[in-house]
Amino acid sequence: MHGSNDLIAFSLLALGMALTPGPNMIYLLSRSITQGRLAGMTSLGGVALAFLFYMLFASFGITALLLAVPYAHDALRFGGAAYLLYLAWQAVRPGAKSPFEVQKLRREAPSRLFTMGFITSFLNPKAAVFYLSLLPQFIHPENGSIFGQSVTLGLTQISISLSVNAIVILIAGSMAGFLASRPTWLVVQRWVMGTVLAGLAVRLATDTRR
Repeated sequence: MHGSNDLIAFSLLALGMALTPGPNMIYLLSRSITQGRLAGMTSLGGVALAFLFYMLFASFGITALLLAVPYAHDALRFGGAAYLLYLAWQAVRPGAKSPFEVQKLRREAPSRLFTMGFITSFLNPKAAVFYLSLLPQFIHPENGSIFGQSVTLGLTQISISLSVNAIVILIAGSMAGFLASRPTWLVVQRWVMGTVLAGLAVRLATDTRR
């Protein structure tokens, strides 16, 4: 269904988005440090559910859009590239913060942790843009079901994002402590993410294989 090059490129894009500073990582890291790993994992369950909702909604919507609008791919391609450049700028702009600079949160019950994780992820603009603007660039109608390709790519993104966030939760305390005592690493992390996202934006904007 997908060529190996496309799948690798998509996986790198998903990884870059997962590692980019955003509400999900900040919340999960802060929650894990404040209330422990179990609380972080419970919150991650809510994040995963929100991703599933986005994947299914987007898969149905993308299928209808790409079949109905001739230039939908180009519109989504340039929109996605612009958003990646925005994220890159947000990572490297003067005064930007790393997601590893945590917040103090009060303790919550498991049901509320799950709900808060879901809401944080569902209202995260990165998730909406990823599924509506970026994912379609790796769908090839000539390779079969658009819906099937959307689901496959969506599950790939979810697996990568959950893996990254699970690692963040497991090493939250030591990671935050290490980086907090080494501000240079925070700067390096932001510039690496900004460079990766800018490179992906250029690739997306210049990919005219459709």
